[in-house]
Amino acid sequence: MESTKGDSSTSGYKFAGVSIDEGKSKPVISTDGLFGRRDMIKVVLLVTTVTLSCLLFYKSANNPLNMVSLWKTDCYSSKTINETSLETVQKREPVSELERVLMNAAMEDNTVIITALNEAWVKPNSTFDMFRESFKAGIGTEILLKHVIAVCLDKHAYDRCIEVHPHCYLINATDSDQLSGPNRFMTPGYLKLIWRRMDLLKEVLGLGYNFIFTDADILWLRDPFPRFFRDADFQITCDDYNGKPSDKNNHVNSGFTYVKANNRTLSFYKFWIRSSRKFPGKHDQDVFNLIKNKQFVLKLGINIRFLDTVYFGGFCQPSRDINVVNTMHANCCIGLDNKVNNLKAALEDWKRYVSLNTTVSETKWNIPPKCGY
Repeated sequence: MESTKGDSSTSGYKFAGVSIDEGKSKPVISTDGLFGRRDMIKVVLLVTTVTLSCLLFYKSANNPLNMVSLWKTDCYSSKTINETSLETVQKREPVSELERVLMNAAMEDNTVIITALNEAWVKPNSTFDMFRESFKAGIGTEILLKHVIAVCLDKHAYDRCIEVHPHCYLINATDSDQLSGPNRFMTPGYLKLIWRRMDLLKEVLGLGYNFIFTDADILWLRDPFPRFFRDADFQITCDDYNGKPSDKNNHVNSGFTYVKANNRTLSFYKFWIRSSRKFPGKHDQDVFNLIKNKQFVLKLGINIRFLDTVYFGGFCQPSRDINVVNTMHANCCIGLDNKVNNLKAALEDWKRYVSLNTTVSETKWNIPPKCGY
């Protein structure tokens, strides 16, 4: 668009190739008319807007509701994330200190490994140190140590535990002074310790956690999980194994049990603990033997299996084959000092075997038979 000569009030314009001059009979387009500069800007903006709208509509022709659906998706996604996050927080919020420790130590399938300690067992160079050392010296066991919860029966045990181990839980007990000593087999302090432990295991099942309970005087030499029966609810080691994993006549040792959390096992533990009141002065193994064939247990349909001492050995019946042994228990050994000394000897046997890095044809354990009797 080109301006013609003339003063500002009479100047003409050449519009679309047509000359428009003052004084001629042709229509005049003035700056203040219908198609003035200001209106021209509006027209250009209008045309531009319409053009862009058409292009946008053309682009989304295959999905005319695309813009709306995208907006809805973004809003819904944001809402879903927020709701899911809130739900996750609510699910993971522990309701007790025990649940917090369980959550922190659990494997992906909600399985934990639990041991029980008192002041005497957790002292330096005592059973707990041997226990932890065996995980580190074992084959495929060190990774399992992070899933171990040390249940402490007195404050001194707890204070020592948190110095060396990540997962420690203190049982609130008014009689902790009776639980803190060596507590020789079948003494009143020993029985209190045993049944306090059973109460805790029942609570763990009630919270939905599977567990391996292991006495602290057990050496973990290989990962035990491949040796467990997949279909069993409750698995327990033996002092003497008769070769039949389903035979309830096996002489059990409750120092090592693998229990899956379900209604059958929870009901069984409740019945087991209640039955202890009918048999005062008995420990858990004795009560187990007294109730295992009761009608209540049979009706539960609980699947019980007994573990072979070849894989889950002890001083009562040491594993006959070090090439396959998983655990070694200081059972049939009376007195804390005797247990510790003989666990050290067994662990040294194991370390020598591992250093050979080969299968051995004969297994010899440097353990005196019936130590401490």
